[in-house]
Amino acid sequence: MLRISEIGTTRNSVTLGLEGRMTGPWVQEVRDFCERFLGDGQHLSLDLREVSFVDREGVNLFQNLITRGVALTNYSPFIAERLKEEAANDA
Repeated sequence: MLRISEIGTTRNSVTLGLEGRMTGPWVQEVRDFCERFLGDGQHLSLDLREVSFVDREGVNLFQNLITRGVALTNYSPFIAERLKEEAANDA
């Protein structure tokens, strides 16, 4: 299960907090949620402090969001390593 909440909002930017496991259908849910804000031209940040696990599909989504200017913050060493491994595999 994954919970998505708005934890900070300004005129042109939004910070979303994610809590739980970023797996399976929750990856698409996060993608859809992010698209709402990105489609409106807002700057987006994802606070991953409470994310305990990310599967390969979730890592791919995070990498795609980074290339689109989304900031990922407060992620664990586990998630940092997953992002680094996947980036190395793509190179």
